[in-house]
Amino acid sequence: MMKGRVVLRKKNVLDLQILHEVDELLGNKVSFQLVSSVHADPDNLKGKVGKPCYLEKWLAKPNDSDVVFNVTFDWDEEIGVPGAIIVKNEHHHEFYLKTVTLHDVPRHDKLHFICNSWVYPTKYNDNDRIFFTNKVYLPHETPEPLRNYREEELQVLRGKGKENAMLKEWDRVYDYALYNDLGDPDKGPESARPIYGGSIEYPYPRRGRTGRPPTNTDPNVESRLPLIKGLGIYVPRDEQFGHIKMSDFLGDSVKSLSQTFAGLVGSVFDKTPIEFDTFQDVMNMYEGGIRLPESSFLDQIRENLPSEFLKSLLRSDGAPFLKFPLPDIIKEDKSAWRTDEEFAREMIAGIHPLAIRRLEEFPPTSKLDPKTYGNQRSSITEETIAEDLEGLTVDEAMKSNRLFILDHHDTMVPYIRKINNHTDSKVYATRTLLFLKDDGTLKPLAIELSLPHPDGNEFGVVSQVYKPSTDGVDGSLWQLAKAYVAVSDSGYHQLISHWLHTHAVMEPFVIATNRQLSVLHPVYKLLHPHFRDTMNINAIARQVALNNKGLFEEAVFPRAYAVEWTSKLYKDWVFTDHALPRDLLKRGMAIEDSKSPHGYKLLIPDYPYAVDGLEIWSAIQTWVNEYCSFYYKSDDLVSNDPELQSWWTEIREVGHGDKKHEKWWPNLQTLNDLTQICTTIIWVASALHAALNFGQYPYAGYVPNRPTISRQFMPEPDTFEFEQLKTNPDLVFLSTISSELQSLVGVSLIELLSRHSSDEVYLGERDDIDEWIDDRSPLMSFKRFGERLVEIEGRIVERNHDGRLKNRVGPAMLPYTLLYPSSGAGITGRGIPNSIST
Repeated sequence: MMKGRVVLRKKNVLDLQILHEVDELLGNKVSFQLVSSVHADPDNLKGKVGKPCYLEKWLAKPNDSDVVFNVTFDWDEEIGVPGAIIVKNEHHHEFYLKTVTLHDVPRHDKLHFICNSWVYPTKYNDNDRIFFTNKVYLPHETPEPLRNYREEELQVLRGKGKENAMLKEWDRVYDYALYNDLGDPDKGPESARPIYGGSIEYPYPRRGRTGRPPTNTDPNVESRLPLIKGLGIYVPRDEQFGHIKMSDFLGDSVKSLSQTFAGLVGSVFDKTPIEFDTFQDVMNMYEGGIRLPESSFLDQIRENLPSEFLKSLLRSDGAPFLKFPLPDIIKEDKSAWRTDEEFAREMIAGIHPLAIRRLEEFPPTSKLDPKTYGNQRSSITEETIAEDLEGLTVDEAMKSNRLFILDHHDTMVPYIRKINNHTDSKVYATRTLLFLKDDGTLKPLAIELSLPHPDGNEFGVVSQVYKPSTDGVDGSLWQLAKAYVAVSDSGYHQLISHWLHTHAVMEPFVIATNRQLSVLHPVYKLLHPHFRDTMNINAIARQVALNNKGLFEEAVFPRAYAVEWTSKLYKDWVFTDHALPRDLLKRGMAIEDSKSPHGYKLLIPDYPYAVDGLEIWSAIQTWVNEYCSFYYKSDDLVSNDPELQSWWTEIREVGHGDKKHEKWWPNLQTLNDLTQICTTIIWVASALHAALNFGQYPYAGYVPNRPTISRQFMPEPDTFEFEQLKTNPDLVFLSTISSELQSLVGVSLIELLSRHSSDEVYLGERDDIDEWIDDRSPLMSFKRFGERLVEIEGRIVERNHDGRLKNRVGPAMLPYTLLYPSSGAGITGRGIPNSIST
């Protein structure tokens, strides 16, 4: 006899009906069978299967989320040491199986089966579920009786037999599809959107397949779910949010957002924008609640909103209509965001600290094709900035690494004419030059705003240069120039750096890992925690943010061209460039230096994102190298691992198939290749995403600091708007950036995205049992990894209290905490979750 303990999660399936249907559940409804890892059945060459046994009584009073049961197995020599367990559910409800632990196993004491999966009734799926022990095997090391089980499980996950089927919630299929579900051509041409992926014109990473039927109008476009059913979009059930995360904030919030903009955006939003007239109107969003519209307009809104959304707007504490928490950027000082020092500091210690680069040529140049776009060379001259270089010439400042640029020129020029002519946005291509002062802070020197030449792209651009000023009309123009820079940087941050370069590009890695790497594979066990919730949050994004008239189209400046712009810039995506050291070198922000910490010398020594990030990167790299070298004792084991090679081939040729011919893809032939690839994946999924995501509300929740839309051009002399700059510059500023309702859309979205759920799992932690793997050496390496992260956090705290480091806190008294590894729940502005989960 062997005693076992079975742990099931209670929530989210009617408490499994366990507490009310114990007799039925115990009445031979859920069976377990041991599978031998040493003896094969001669008829099918698969491990011998033991007799079914059934759940007995629970061992203790169930806690809030788990129920623990006894199970007793008959053991004999024909089974020997079990290597897997078959679970059959003949109950009428699915359940979530967390772990099975066998006690008194001859010569092994305990065996752990880490399941963490939904088990559906057999009426939905004929396949019995098989779970393996927590042992790790490279493919060639797999015990012979388990080999067929290993391969059969992968075939199920690849969707064998369901290649053309519409996938249901109980399916466990990981497969690829194009982004062909963002438009709704059945509603008319204006609701259609391009298909992204699979073409030279619109390349894109692949997303998870759902198999929904095509639209009536276009057989190549997948039909969409109604917004009210937005959370029902298919992803494999094990990739869906857990019940705690759903109840914490996503359940009601995403439904509210979906339902709101189904009516509000479609019939009211674009017709009657509500304006901020004063900065106090903006503050009312946090201090007293946003002012109510005129009653007639409010009646229109109410007609288009379901009652549950209106209830969600009326906070349970009786707070005023649409009141938001106070963003950190204005907690200590309500005007510090307007200073040039804070404007520049946020380029290296804000929510988008990876766009600034060292200036290497003056005047700044363009890489756009001159045959198509004419002369794009900057109009900023040496005379414009010479007096602000602390006695240096431009050449001397460049050679001493004192000049930097935030350059959103080339990325915007190809789309500006479309955006300005066919949407309500009025945007510029922007270049911002900065000087590194002796005290280590950055000083803006000039901002260049450019528009395509009115006679055609081939004639280049028409540009205007603005210099810092604090007084009169010039001071107001300078504040507007900074706002246009913030708009271009915010759009690039949200759509490119955040959505495209973390969310979208990671989904193919999630899919390929589940399709090609067995759960027994060491790389699967290494990467799996870093994929939690990613497919689900991406599916929600397709449903409410990326889609026709979705949140991105309403709240970010490219409007209807939002996703098209990301497709354009996906052409420039290079996986290896997202390794932090490679990124810093490419942007000229660091040089290799063996004497510096982690082997790199930063050219802005007080660069909070890079200083903290290199410590996190180094810790991840050390952990990954220790882990992988334990299982791969030679490079030959890497190059000859069929699952690993199939995984890497599928990522390149299918998941990122539109870039399969790129020469920069690593070959994955050595342990070093594997270490760098896995380190980059983990970095992007954890620290990079955290740095870009969880500061959104603290920094951008106050819309004037990070506007995402500009609605009119810079006022020209002898115009009414220019005259208003003399009498009411705040009104001109506020009428230029997002309207009140546009701000509501954006702030609602980033408030949601900036939250940590109470069940979040952070870097250096795992949400399964301590024995998630059977080998002691990797377990000890992981423990050291967690301890190192605690030490790193302590050093970051010390740096934030060091008054000599002026970029750590800045005029707004907002310390850079985005790479603190740990966090609590809610909007904290800190914490590195393992995965892209929001």
